[in-house]
Amino acid sequence: MDALAELRELIVKAIGREGAVDGLLLSVVTAPTPPTSSLASPTFALVAQGRKRLALGEQIFEYGAGDYLVVSVDLPVTGHFVEASPAAPCLGVGLELKPEVIAELLLDAAEKPGGPVRGLTVSRASTELVDAVIRLLRLVDEPEDAPVLAPLVQREILWRLLRSPQGAAVRDIGLADSSLSHVARVIRWIRDHYTEPFRVEDLAAMAGMSTSAFHRHFRTVTELTPIQYQKKIRLQEARLRVVGLGEDVTSAGYAVGYDSPSQFSREYRREFGMPPSRDRAGSGKSSRASV
Repeated sequence: MDALAELRELIVKAIGREGAVDGLLLSVVTAPTPPTSSLASPTFALVAQGRKRLALGEQIFEYGAGDYLVVSVDLPVTGHFVEASPAAPCLGVGLELKPEVIAELLLDAAEKPGGPVRGLTVSRASTELVDAVIRLLRLVDEPEDAPVLAPLVQREILWRLLRSPQGAAVRDIGLADSSLSHVARVIRWIRDHYTEPFRVEDLAAMAGMSTSAFHRHFRTVTELTPIQYQKKIRLQEARLRVVGLGEDVTSAGYAVGYDSPSQFSREYRREFGMPPSRDRAGSGKSSRASV
């Protein structure tokens, strides 16, 4: 059996039992889906079958069987599954990327911060990386061994990622003084204070950078300006309120920081393809991105 075939079998078998391995993420999608806005958190995701497309800013990323995705910071993305069916579902496996775990792995590596890295990258998985993921999934059926062996295999997976073409993005997650960590600090602030106006000069000071350097690093990591990032977070939160919670459209707009209902409606329609009142009557949802 080839490696991807075994990986597909293991994913299907493990669905619903992800909790046996801490941080394990699994995805099975049986039909193409419409574009959905979501917030992608720091994650490694490997596709075993099917294909998915993600949009971040003006950039389009597409990945299929044998490809992996690395997300280094919280990013507002729009994604949809483009190849999936009941007979051949889109199958994915992933891991949360935790800074403290990566930092521990880097202690003996003498790694130092480098230049700006992108917050979302796609590459072809090596044979060694796929093999490590397979061994991790096998542990779902070994409850006595999983608590001891799973952290060791996860450490190997992280090391394989660090040695991959996307290693800089993974490395910087665990480095407290990397440009990525400084931008991530600002991203967390914007997410926690998305209703508040800000000056870019103040965000730059928060990141410990000059205004021009901060602009460059933020745009490299997120494919967005800080204002564009804040707008996407506001609109995703508004959609959750309007569609998910059934809030009044005007109230939702004010709640996420808009002073003008007409501007809110106009930007909502530009982002999601329909005005909030019509979206509220439908069944669309905003959610976390799946692998």
